[in-house]
Amino acid sequence: MDRREKLHYIAMAALIAGLYAALTLVFAPISFSAVQVRIAEALNILPMFTPAAVPGLFLGCLLGNLLGGAMLLDVIFGSIATLIGAYVGRLLKDRRWLVPIPSIVSNALIIPFILRYVYSIDLPILLLCLYIAIGEFLGSYVLGQALAQFLIRRKDLFRPRK
Repeated sequence: MDRREKLHYIAMAALIAGLYAALTLVFAPISFSAVQVRIAEALNILPMFTPAAVPGLFLGCLLGNLLGGAMLLDVIFGSIATLIGAYVGRLLKDRRWLVPIPSIVSNALIIPFILRYVYSIDLPILLLCLYIAIGEFLGSYVLGQALAQFLIRRKDLFRPRK
C-alpha cells in the first residue's frame, strides 16, 4: 500500500467513524435503550465496499456511545460487538445479503447483557436478545441493503483519486 492509499484508508475510516457517531447522536432517542433502532447501523453494509469500514465502524460506535453518555462497559463491549460484526461482515463482502448478518448476531448476543447488568433493565435476557435483534435487523439489514443498492452504482466513491 503506497502513501496515497494509506491516506485514503485513514480518511475513509475517519469519515465512516464520524458519520456513524453523528447518526447515533442525531437519532439518540432511538439509538439507546432496550428497544432501539440505530440508523447508524445501516453503515454496517460498508465493509462490503471498503476494508476501512471495519475500524471506521468500531471507532464510530465508540465515539457515538461515549458522546451519547453510555456507561463505560457499554462503550467498550458495544464497540467490540460492532467490531466483530464489521470484521466478519468484511469476510462476507462478496455476499451482499449476508454482510449485515454478523452485526445483527453479535449485537443480539452482547448488548442484552449490557442492558441487563450495566443498566439494570429488568427484562429476561432472551427478550432483550429479541428486541436487539429486531432493531438490528431494521437498522443493519433493511436500511443497510437500501444503502447498498445506492452505493453499488457508486463504487468509485471508495477508490482513491489519482
